[in-house]
Amino acid sequence: MIESTISYSKAIAPSELIISEEGRIYHINLKESDIADNVIIVGDQERVKEVSKHFSSIETNISKREFITHTGYFKGHRITVLSTGIGTDNIDIAINELDAAVNIDFNTRKPKSKKRKLNIVRIGTSGSLQEDIPVDSFVVSSYGLGFDGLLGFYNTSFEEDELELKKAFIHQINWPKDANIPYFTRGNKSLIQKIGKGMIEGITATGNGFYGPQGRSLRLATAVPNLNEQLNNFTFKKHKITNFEMETSALYGLSSLLGHNACTTCAIIANRFKKQYSKDYKKTVNQLIELVLERIIT
Repeated sequence: MIESTISYSKAIAPSELIISEEGRIYHINLKESDIADNVIIVGDQERVKEVSKHFSSIETNISKREFITHTGYFKGHRITVLSTGIGTDNIDIAINELDAAVNIDFNTRKPKSKKRKLNIVRIGTSGSLQEDIPVDSFVVSSYGLGFDGLLGFYNTSFEEDELELKKAFIHQINWPKDANIPYFTRGNKSLIQKIGKGMIEGITATGNGFYGPQGRSLRLATAVPNLNEQLNNFTFKKHKITNFEMETSALYGLSSLLGHNACTTCAIIANRFKKQYSKDYKKTVNQLIELVLERIIT
Protein backbone atom coordinates (compact mmCIF):
# COMPACT_ATOMS: atom_id res chain seq x y z
CA MET A 1 0.00 0.00 0.00
CA ILE A 2 1.32 3.44 -0.94
CA GLU A 3 1.74 6.17 1.69
CA SER A 4 -1.10 8.66 1.32
CA THR A 5 -1.66 11.58 3.70
CA ILE A 6 -3.32 14.97 3.27
CA SER A 7 -1.95 18.47 3.81
CA TYR A 8 -3.77 20.96 6.04
CA SER A 9 -3.66 24.70 5.43
CA LYS A 10 -5.97 25.24 8.40
CA ALA A 11 -5.81 23.84 11.90
CA ILE A 12 -7.58 20.51 12.45
CA ALA A 13 -10.86 21.20 14.26
CA PRO A 14 -11.26 20.26 17.96
CA SER A 15 -14.11 17.89 17.05
CA GLU A 16 -11.76 15.91 14.73
CA LEU A 17 -8.54 16.00 16.77
CA ILE A 18 -9.56 15.70 20.41
CA ILE A 19 -6.82 16.73 22.83
CA SER A 20 -7.18 16.68 26.61
CA GLU A 21 -6.33 19.57 28.92
CA GLU A 22 -3.10 17.73 29.69
CA GLY A 23 -2.15 17.76 26.00
CA ARG A 24 -2.87 14.09 25.32
CA ILE A 25 -4.66 12.44 22.38
CA TYR A 26 -8.21 11.37 23.26
CA HIS A 27 -8.41 7.55 23.49
CA ILE A 28 -4.88 6.26 24.04
CA ASN A 29 -4.16 9.24 26.34
CA LEU A 30 -0.60 9.79 25.09
CA LYS A 31 1.59 12.68 23.97
CA GLU A 32 4.68 12.48 21.79
CA SER A 33 7.22 12.20 24.60
CA ASP A 34 5.45 9.06 25.88
CA ILE A 35 6.11 7.13 22.65
CA ALA A 36 9.35 5.39 21.66
CA ASP A 37 10.32 4.79 18.02
CA ASN A 38 9.89 1.04 18.60
CA VAL A 39 6.31 0.20 19.60
CA ILE A 40 4.97 -3.24 20.53
CA ILE A 41 1.19 -3.57 20.40
CA VAL A 42 -0.81 -6.33 22.06
CA GLY A 43 -4.53 -6.97 22.16
CA ASP A 44 -4.75 -8.13 25.77
CA GLN A 45 -4.36 -5.50 28.50
CA GLU A 46 -2.76 -8.10 30.78
CA ARG A 47 -0.08 -8.76 28.17
CA VAL A 48 1.39 -5.25 28.56
CA LYS A 49 2.96 -6.12 31.90
CA GLU A 50 4.17 -9.45 30.49
CA VAL A 51 6.24 -7.40 28.04
CA SER A 52 7.31 -4.59 30.38
CA LYS A 53 8.41 -7.01 33.13
CA HIS A 54 11.51 -7.47 30.99
CA PHE A 55 12.28 -3.73 31.11
CA SER A 56 15.02 -2.49 33.40
CA SER A 57 12.92 0.62 34.10
CA ILE A 58 9.49 2.01 33.21
CA GLU A 59 9.14 5.77 32.72
CA THR A 60 5.55 5.89 31.40
CA ASN A 61 2.61 3.98 32.86
CA ILE A 62 -0.69 5.30 31.48
CA SER A 63 -4.09 3.66 31.12
CA LYS A 64 -7.45 4.72 29.72
CA ARG A 65 -10.21 2.27 28.80
CA GLU A 66 -8.61 -0.73 27.07
CA PHE A 67 -5.49 1.25 26.14
CA ILE A 68 -2.63 0.63 28.57
CA THR A 69 0.84 1.96 27.79
CA HIS A 70 4.21 1.22 29.37
CA THR A 71 7.32 2.90 27.99
CA GLY A 72 10.67 1.85 29.36
CA TYR A 73 14.09 0.43 28.62
CA PHE A 74 15.13 -3.04 27.51
CA LYS A 75 18.90 -3.54 27.43
CA GLY A 76 19.37 0.19 27.07
CA HIS A 77 16.83 0.60 24.25
CA ARG A 78 13.62 2.59 24.70
CA ILE A 79 10.44 0.65 23.85
CA THR A 80 6.73 1.39 24.13
CA VAL A 81 4.18 -1.38 24.64
CA LEU A 82 0.50 -0.54 24.11
CA SER A 83 -2.65 -2.63 24.44
CA THR A 84 -5.20 -2.03 21.70
CA GLY A 85 -8.05 -4.32 22.60
CA ILE A 86 -9.57 -6.65 20.01
CA GLY A 87 -10.34 -5.95 16.37
CA THR A 88 -9.66 -3.64 13.45
CA ASP A 89 -11.90 -0.91 14.89
CA ASN A 90 -9.55 -0.57 17.84
CA ILE A 91 -6.53 -0.73 15.54
CA ASP A 92 -8.06 2.22 13.67
CA ILE A 93 -8.03 4.23 16.89
CA ALA A 94 -4.60 3.09 18.10
CA ILE A 95 -2.64 3.63 14.87
CA ASN A 96 -4.29 6.94 13.97
CA GLU A 97 -3.70 8.28 17.46
CA LEU A 98 -0.13 7.00 17.73
CA ASP A 99 0.59 8.80 14.46
CA ALA A 100 -1.21 11.94 15.57
CA ALA A 101 0.74 12.07 18.81
CA VAL A 102 4.10 11.96 17.04
CA ASN A 103 3.33 13.74 13.75
CA ILE A 104 0.81 16.48 14.55
CA ASP A 105 1.71 19.61 16.49
CA PHE A 106 -0.93 19.75 19.23
CA ASN A 107 -0.43 23.51 19.66
CA THR A 108 -1.01 24.50 16.02
CA ARG A 109 -3.18 21.43 15.25
CA LYS A 110 -1.28 20.98 11.99
CA PRO A 111 0.93 18.09 10.78
CA LYS A 112 4.62 18.63 11.47
CA SER A 113 6.94 19.23 8.54
CA LYS A 114 9.34 16.55 9.78
CA LYS A 115 7.60 13.22 10.39
CA ARG A 116 8.57 10.44 12.80
CA LYS A 117 8.49 6.89 11.46
CA LEU A 118 7.51 4.26 14.02
CA ASN A 119 8.36 0.56 13.98
CA ILE A 120 5.15 -1.14 15.14
CA VAL A 121 5.28 -4.85 15.98
CA ARG A 122 2.16 -6.72 16.99
CA ILE A 123 2.46 -9.71 19.31
CA GLY A 124 -0.76 -11.71 19.17
CA THR A 125 -2.37 -15.11 19.34
CA SER A 126 -3.95 -16.89 16.42
CA GLY A 127 -5.42 -20.08 15.00
CA SER A 128 -3.64 -21.98 12.24
CA LEU A 129 -5.43 -22.58 8.93
CA GLN A 130 -2.92 -25.18 7.71
CA GLU A 131 -2.60 -28.68 9.16
CA ASP A 132 1.19 -28.56 9.03
CA ILE A 133 1.44 -25.42 11.19
CA PRO A 134 1.59 -26.84 14.71
CA VAL A 135 0.16 -25.45 17.90
CA ASP A 136 2.76 -23.43 19.87
CA SER A 137 4.65 -22.36 16.74
CA PHE A 138 5.23 -18.75 15.63
CA VAL A 139 3.89 -17.13 12.45
CA VAL A 140 4.98 -13.82 10.92
CA SER A 141 2.53 -12.16 8.54
CA SER A 142 3.74 -11.26 5.05
CA TYR A 143 0.29 -9.85 4.21
CA GLY A 144 -2.95 -9.14 5.98
CA LEU A 145 -6.15 -10.32 4.27
CA GLY A 146 -8.93 -8.00 5.39
CA PHE A 147 -12.57 -9.05 5.64
CA ASP A 148 -13.41 -6.01 7.77
CA GLY A 149 -14.01 -3.21 5.25
CA LEU A 150 -12.07 -0.64 7.29
CA LEU A 151 -9.76 0.60 4.54
CA GLY A 152 -12.75 1.31 2.32
CA PHE A 153 -13.24 4.45 4.40
CA TYR A 154 -9.80 5.81 3.50
CA ASN A 155 -8.34 7.11 0.24
CA THR A 156 -6.13 4.11 -0.53
CA SER A 157 -3.79 3.15 -3.34
CA PHE A 158 -2.85 -0.52 -3.39
CA GLU A 159 0.43 -1.94 -4.69
CA GLU A 160 0.40 -4.29 -7.69
CA ASP A 161 1.14 -7.39 -5.61
CA GLU A 162 -1.74 -6.57 -3.24
CA LEU A 163 -4.13 -6.19 -6.17
CA GLU A 164 -2.93 -9.46 -7.75
CA LEU A 165 -3.62 -11.33 -4.53
CA LYS A 166 -7.09 -9.78 -4.26
CA LYS A 167 -7.93 -10.81 -7.85
CA ALA A 168 -6.73 -14.37 -7.25
CA PHE A 169 -8.65 -14.59 -3.97
CA ILE A 170 -11.96 -13.44 -5.46
CA HIS A 171 -11.46 -15.87 -8.35
CA GLN A 172 -10.77 -18.86 -6.08
CA ILE A 173 -13.08 -18.23 -3.11
CA ASN A 174 -16.87 -18.46 -3.11
CA TRP A 175 -17.23 -15.09 -1.39
CA PRO A 176 -20.71 -13.95 -0.20
CA LYS A 177 -22.06 -11.15 -2.41
CA ASP A 178 -23.32 -9.20 0.60
CA ALA A 179 -20.03 -9.35 2.53
CA ASN A 180 -17.27 -6.72 2.59
CA ILE A 181 -14.93 -6.86 -0.40
CA PRO A 182 -11.68 -8.51 0.75
CA TYR A 183 -8.38 -6.66 0.44
CA PHE A 184 -4.69 -7.45 0.94
CA THR A 185 -2.11 -5.26 2.68
CA ARG A 186 1.62 -5.95 2.79
CA GLY A 187 3.72 -5.61 5.92
CA ASN A 188 7.11 -3.90 5.97
CA LYS A 189 9.56 -6.34 4.39
CA SER A 190 12.64 -5.22 6.32
CA LEU A 191 10.87 -5.40 9.68
CA ILE A 192 9.34 -8.78 8.82
CA GLN A 193 12.76 -10.17 7.91
CA LYS A 194 14.30 -8.86 11.13
CA ILE A 195 11.55 -9.88 13.55
CA GLY A 196 10.31 -13.01 11.77
CA LYS A 197 13.59 -14.80 11.02
CA GLY A 198 13.00 -18.56 11.29
CA MET A 199 9.24 -18.17 11.83
CA ILE A 200 6.56 -19.58 9.52
CA GLU A 201 5.65 -16.82 7.07
CA GLY A 202 2.33 -16.42 5.29
CA ILE A 203 -0.87 -14.47 4.76
CA THR A 204 -2.84 -13.69 7.91
CA ALA A 205 -6.61 -13.52 7.45
CA THR A 206 -8.21 -10.77 9.54
CA GLY A 207 -11.81 -11.39 10.52
CA ASN A 208 -14.16 -8.68 11.81
CA GLY A 209 -15.45 -11.06 14.46
CA PHE A 210 -14.45 -14.23 16.30
CA TYR A 211 -17.30 -16.57 15.41
CA GLY A 212 -19.05 -16.38 12.02
CA PRO A 213 -16.33 -14.26 10.35
CA GLN A 214 -13.80 -16.94 11.31
CA GLY A 215 -15.96 -19.88 10.29
CA ARG A 216 -17.18 -20.76 13.80
CA SER A 217 -20.78 -21.81 14.31
CA LEU A 218 -22.36 -22.24 17.75
CA ARG A 219 -26.12 -21.67 17.41
CA LEU A 220 -26.05 -19.58 14.21
CA ALA A 221 -25.44 -20.88 10.71
CA THR A 222 -22.66 -19.19 8.76
CA ALA A 223 -23.01 -17.77 5.24
CA VAL A 224 -19.97 -19.74 4.07
CA PRO A 225 -20.06 -23.11 5.87
CA ASN A 226 -16.72 -24.20 4.36
CA LEU A 227 -14.93 -20.86 4.70
CA ASN A 228 -11.85 -22.24 6.45
CA GLU A 229 -11.49 -25.08 3.94
CA GLN A 230 -11.51 -22.52 1.11
CA LEU A 231 -8.93 -20.38 2.90
CA ASN A 232 -6.83 -23.48 3.51
CA ASN A 233 -6.84 -24.30 -0.21
CA PHE A 234 -6.08 -20.79 -1.47
CA THR A 235 -2.72 -20.44 -3.19
CA PHE A 236 -1.19 -17.80 -5.42
CA LYS A 237 2.42 -18.10 -6.56
CA LYS A 238 4.17 -19.06 -3.29
CA HIS A 239 1.56 -17.49 -1.04
CA LYS A 240 -0.77 -19.40 1.29
CA ILE A 241 -3.07 -18.31 4.08
CA THR A 242 -1.51 -19.44 7.33
CA ASN A 243 -3.71 -18.18 10.15
CA PHE A 244 -6.77 -16.25 11.34
CA GLU A 245 -6.91 -13.30 13.75
CA MET A 246 -8.58 -9.89 13.99
CA GLU A 247 -6.09 -7.02 13.55
CA THR A 248 -3.35 -7.38 10.92
CA SER A 249 -5.00 -6.09 7.73
CA ALA A 250 -5.84 -2.77 9.41
CA LEU A 251 -2.45 -2.54 11.10
CA TYR A 252 -0.58 -3.03 7.82
CA GLY A 253 -2.87 -0.79 5.79
CA LEU A 254 -2.98 2.18 8.17
CA SER A 255 0.72 1.97 9.00
CA SER A 256 1.64 2.00 5.32
CA LEU A 257 -0.69 4.91 4.53
CA LEU A 258 0.77 6.94 7.40
CA GLY A 259 4.40 6.09 6.62
CA HIS A 260 5.18 3.70 9.48
CA ASN A 261 6.71 0.20 9.46
CA ALA A 262 4.54 -2.66 10.73
CA CYS A 263 4.93 -6.37 11.39
CA THR A 264 2.66 -8.95 13.00
CA THR A 265 3.87 -12.02 14.87
CA CYS A 266 1.46 -14.55 16.32
CA ALA A 267 1.74 -17.46 18.69
CA ILE A 268 -0.35 -20.28 17.20
CA ILE A 269 -2.55 -21.44 20.06
CA ALA A 270 -5.03 -23.49 18.01
CA ASN A 271 -5.03 -25.60 14.85
CA ARG A 272 -8.46 -25.22 13.29
CA PHE A 273 -8.16 -28.38 11.16
CA LYS A 274 -6.70 -30.73 13.74
CA LYS A 275 -9.10 -29.28 16.36
CA GLN A 276 -6.17 -28.81 18.73
CA TYR A 277 -5.62 -26.12 21.36
CA SER A 278 -2.42 -25.25 23.19
CA LYS A 279 -1.98 -26.88 26.59
CA ASP A 280 -0.02 -23.85 27.86
CA TYR A 281 -0.47 -20.92 25.48
CA LYS A 282 0.82 -18.37 28.01
CA LYS A 283 4.22 -20.05 27.96
CA THR A 284 4.27 -19.87 24.15
CA VAL A 285 3.27 -16.19 24.18
CA ASN A 286 6.00 -15.37 26.70
CA GLN A 287 8.57 -17.09 24.49
CA LEU A 288 7.40 -14.96 21.56
CA ILE A 289 7.61 -11.79 23.67
CA GLU A 290 11.21 -12.56 24.63
CA LEU A 291 12.12 -13.26 21.00
CA VAL A 292 10.53 -10.04 19.70
CA LEU A 293 12.19 -7.93 22.39
CA GLU A 294 15.62 -9.28 21.47
CA ARG A 295 15.06 -8.69 17.75
CA ILE A 296 13.36 -5.29 17.82
CA ILE A 297 16.45 -3.64 19.31
CA THR A 298 18.95 -5.06 16.78
